Amino acid sequence: MRLSNRNKASAYNFIHTLLLMFLIAGAGAFILEEYKFDILGWESIFLITVPILCLGIFYLNGRQIFEYDSDGEAVHFRNRNIIPFLSKPLSDEFPKYKLVSYEIIDVFFIKRLYIKISSKNSGSIMLKYEISFLTKKEVNDLKASLNKVVKSN
Repeated sequence: MRLSNRNKASAYNFIHTLLLMFLIAGAGAFILEEYKFDILGWESIFLITVPILCLGIFYLNGRQIFEYDSDGEAVHFRNRNIIPFLSKPLSDEFPKYKLVSYEIIDVFFIKRLYIKISSKNSGSIMLKYEISFLTKKEVNDLKASLNKVVKSN
């Protein structure tokens, strides 16, 4: 089974650009408020903090693009950011028989996929992927496919 949210990259780029524009506009409004108008008083700090918080939440959600492919004899996971220099893309491919277990952690708006694979040297390795930007249906499809692979072992 193949699963990818790569087609949503343009929407994530748009959201990121919009948040950056809000931050720049908020910084400009803050500077004008502090040195020219002085209407809002101490609340003018929210012109900068709200866009910074929104950008922080967007970045804390992790890598936006997740791709999964279990067709054939190998399982392939790819996880990358829409902004290439922010974080290194993850790409792992291994045979299906090495997949021992998986776990999906869902805390508030952050979702993580933990994959445990068997290894000759260290016994087992834990791989981590960020799946916060997958829809509920995509997460359920991923669970079904991983269950099928784990049960076949």
